[in-house]
Amino acid sequence: MSLPLSPCSASIRNHAESLGVSALGIAAAMPVQRYAAQSYKEWIGAGCNAGMGYLDRYHDVREDPRLLLEGAKSVIVCAFNYYPSVCRDKRLPEFALYSYGADYHEVVRERLSLLAAMIRGEFGGETRVCVDTAPLRERYWAQMAGVGFIGRNNQLIIPGKGSYFFLGEILTTVEFVPDEPCRLSCGDCMACVKSCPGKAIMPDGRVDARRCLSYLTIEHKGEFDAPLNLGNHLYGCDECQSVCPHNRNAVPTDIAEFQPSEAFMALDRNAIAGLTPEKFNSIFRHSAVKRAKLAGLLRNLRHLDS
Repeated sequence: MSLPLSPCSASIRNHAESLGVSALGIAAAMPVQRYAAQSYKEWIGAGCNAGMGYLDRYHDVREDPRLLLEGAKSVIVCAFNYYPSVCRDKRLPEFALYSYGADYHEVVRERLSLLAAMIRGEFGGETRVCVDTAPLRERYWAQMAGVGFIGRNNQLIIPGKGSYFFLGEILTTVEFVPDEPCRLSCGDCMACVKSCPGKAIMPDGRVDARRCLSYLTIEHKGEFDAPLNLGNHLYGCDECQSVCPHNRNAVPTDIAEFQPSEAFMALDRNAIAGLTPEKFNSIFRHSAVKRAKLAGLLRNLRHLDS
């Protein structure tokens, strides 16, 4: 439940909706709560971030978003639906649904930049747009802003809509009326824990990236440290989302950039194995898949079920 909207925040929501934002919430910019800071440090201390060393940096900024923008008073969290209107044939190597269309960093940043410009023009103040690159606790702030809650699989779940959403934030020096934090939880079905191929999701909600197929197929560099069967997961993994009851109501996105191309949809094992650097760049130039690079994609292909 949200607090009464001020005319200011109402106009922001209306403009955000015109830019494709599915859900928006506002939180007061302040230090993260102690339990959240401590649990994150314990997660890092246990080595659960695997080879993602960047997650063990800038802890002061992660704990206080005001360090990202001097004088910040509000954190505006926006969610963008990426669920595609058509999915690849399950017999083909699987790509995580978030990678079907254009790179969300580009799409979300462009749209949030337009929203930030509207805020500056109408209310004054300074803004900073963050899209998964600044050390900001995105899902924490989404929950504090009332957008949704953090599920057992560590995905942000929007009530009635599910978890197939990109998050982006606007920090601003303008002080808006904040929303009530979301106090819901995902319950005890344990579907994500049971279905995780790498057994990376723990019952208490921690995710060990060292066992997560999303980490292993995207972030891990070089050969795998031990023999590994990826099943049919070539790039990323959606198992914990596909079994989540909250995603039963998922609907396709209206954002054209998140729809897959014909060339992407047609990629089978032979086509992937025969990709040249030029062809890879042609298909994935504006895709999140470029993060794994061609070498990573070909490495993953060798570890799929035969």
